[in-house]
Amino acid sequence: MCEANAYLKQDDKEELLLEGVDKVIPKDDHLELENIFGVKKIVKGVIKELSLVDHRIIIEKI
Repeated sequence: MCEANAYLKQDDKEELLLEGVDKVIPKDDHLELENIFGVKKIVKGVIKELSLVDHRIIIEKI
């Protein structure tokens, strides 16, 4: 499995945003995330860290 969990980082805290993410689509002012079940989330933020070995995507809110 190649999915990752997406976390939203705010004020040095990480909150789980979406599990099983398999698609991240960067847009002009936001990111579109989609998981293996077809659940989609849109977040205004930037990718701060991508750890494929640990299956983690860290997004910082803007």
